[in-house]
Amino acid sequence: MSDRIPVSDDSILTRWMRVEIGKINDGLVSERKSLAQLLMEEKPASITKAGQEHTFNKDVLKELGNKLPSDLHRKLKVPIIFFSDNRVPDSCYLNDPTALETLKILGEMSKMRRMQKGKLWVGRSIVYAIMQKYPSVVQIAMR
Repeated sequence: MSDRIPVSDDSILTRWMRVEIGKINDGLVSERKSLAQLLMEEKPASITKAGQEHTFNKDVLKELGNKLPSDLHRKLKVPIIFFSDNRVPDSCYLNDPTALETLKILGEMSKMRRMQKGKLWVGRSIVYAIMQKYPSVVQIAMR
């Protein structure tokens, strides 16, 4: 008989997955700043959960500043964060109404899209395309 605990044991597997997800999420910005704040900074940056500096692409911030109404400059927290849930492998969700409004204005989301129960589910390929178009201002958090 082996003294090992079976790998199929949910509590062990769940704990291990939490540790690994935590490592992945270390690159997420820990304190999001408003677009207005970042536009005023000479070198726009925030600190990640791991304590590293996350530098924002200044050109992308300027592009957002030019395309968005000034009231959104104060309301929009950057980076925009989509959440990946391992129970839904092909989609991510957004839970920030201001971010959704922003993405609609930018033409990245249909004006018909609405949050349901505080979330908007978006295909992962669409999220990746948005991340490529707006580097450094969109992140995915693992849940």
